[in-house]
Amino acid sequence: MIEVFVAPAHARHAVATNPARRVEHWLLQPQRGATMPKMTGHRYFAEAMRGYGVTHLFYVNSIVGPAMLEMDKVGVKRVVAHGEKAAAYMADGYARACKRPGVCLSQDIGTTNLMAGMRDPHMASIPVIAITGGQNDQPRYRHAYQNAEDFRGWDTVTKANYSVDTPKRFPDLLRQAFRDATSGTPGPVHLELRGNAGQSLDREDDYDLTFEERFVHYPAFRSEAEPAAVRAAVKALRDAAKPIIVVGGGAVSSDAGPELIRLAEKLSIPVATSLHAKALVPDDHPLNVGVPGSYSRWCANQAIAAADLVFFIGSHTGGQVTNGWQIPKIGTPTIQLDIDPRELGRNYPNTVSLNGDAKLTLAQLAEAAGNEPARRAEWLEQVRCYVADYWAECEPLRNSDAMPLRPERICKELEQWLPAQSTLVVDTFHAAIWTAQMTRLLKPGQRYIRCGGSLGWAFPATIGVKAALGDQPVIGFCGDAGFYYHMAELETAARCGLNLVMIVNNNHSGGVSETARFHDGVNFAKVADSMGCAGFRVERGADIQPTLDQALAAGKPALVEILSDPEIRAKRGWVPPAVSGE
Repeated sequence: MIEVFVAPAHARHAVATNPARRVEHWLLQPQRGATMPKMTGHRYFAEAMRGYGVTHLFYVNSIVGPAMLEMDKVGVKRVVAHGEKAAAYMADGYARACKRPGVCLSQDIGTTNLMAGMRDPHMASIPVIAITGGQNDQPRYRHAYQNAEDFRGWDTVTKANYSVDTPKRFPDLLRQAFRDATSGTPGPVHLELRGNAGQSLDREDDYDLTFEERFVHYPAFRSEAEPAAVRAAVKALRDAAKPIIVVGGGAVSSDAGPELIRLAEKLSIPVATSLHAKALVPDDHPLNVGVPGSYSRWCANQAIAAADLVFFIGSHTGGQVTNGWQIPKIGTPTIQLDIDPRELGRNYPNTVSLNGDAKLTLAQLAEAAGNEPARRAEWLEQVRCYVADYWAECEPLRNSDAMPLRPERICKELEQWLPAQSTLVVDTFHAAIWTAQMTRLLKPGQRYIRCGGSLGWAFPATIGVKAALGDQPVIGFCGDAGFYYHMAELETAARCGLNLVMIVNNNHSGGVSETARFHDGVNFAKVADSMGCAGFRVERGADIQPTLDQALAAGKPALVEILSDPEIRAKRGWVPPAVSGE
């Protein structure tokens, strides 16, 4: 039975007379069937957000305005963004950082902008709940101002898409949104309210203030794999001469890092971490071979290509992590562990399929593996040579004093400076490639949150991560092309007191100088200053770390613009000579 939490009668009276009382003071005993005194849908929405532990909402003005005023009374903070897409990215970053659903909103005219921002949490399997206005029945199909029939478009970027046709359905559909978002493989959900700004919530009613604690965080449920499949997987891993693990974002959602390391150490299996899972195994762990795929270190790709068994954990086995399904090649024996049985064998037919939560199933595997050490000295030495050769090749570039700066040097300085217990939030394309290849995470508690695929995601997402993590250091990293998308949100960060550090690797070309060059007179540091943030500009490698120290201590959001060489290109993922033609 799922426990639900509702307000007892005395607490319902207390809330009616003193709305600022916190819900958790009276969410003590599981009960059923209680209702709140009559209230508007706006008031209910505020109580629901508090009840589900949502601390911040991300939106563009003109959606459920009365509800937003109610949020102030219950302690839910409002982050008003300058664009709907940015608001979605903020909610995405928030959800990744605090392991609970992020919530973003927009009025009817902004719904397609918000929808575009949901592509990233959809691709990355992140629980974001989008709430939008929609048309009432009377003006529908009559060329109403700012109206388009776009509801069905949400089906393409969500797990579930609900039309809230009456205020009475809002409580149960909001609960369903939290269930959908956090259960199984997490993902986005959309609710459309009646009225272009959600005016249907104006109505008073007896709302059921029931919140299901299980769905406050994700994963909502954890299940173990079948014992027979666990035994078969352990046997296959022990029998293999050159096994390797490729771990994905599902293991991050499951918090499976300790269990992953325990199994890898027990069976002496090297581990390649996808970009999503980059922080799951410390870079200096002897079994870590780095990031594989297209945005990768060649040592990781070579290790996977040489393996005789690949164990995918919480990975979609998609095109990026496999470099277009070339690493490993199709036909390589694989084991796959995933919470969603539909993913098992989707791209690589499985020798063994494990359907279960990554954390619990890896613990099962480690227990079933026993204590007999796996003897793979030759394989481990082969893999360590790949890694050693990779870093020997990279170090001269990471230590270069060339002017303009090489990105490799920027990444090395970032690696050395990045504090313990900090979170690095990274954009797609060159920002992801450079940090995957050249930045190691070596200090306790460091986290890495990367873009699902949309250029420009990193800066708004960094704002959302900072909202979730409070006083912990949060550092964003993107290029100039990505920063141009949403630099208006500098004002948002300053207004909301979200004191992040944003690093912009600026080569005035978006990394494609042969096809486009941006105006080199633009000074992002001065733009940041003018928007209430602290702006810094760096041109020499020796100045990077001292400037980052100043930025972190600025007492306001800070932007560090680092000028780099537009002619330097990151290497794309290694593939075997038979594929590359080399």
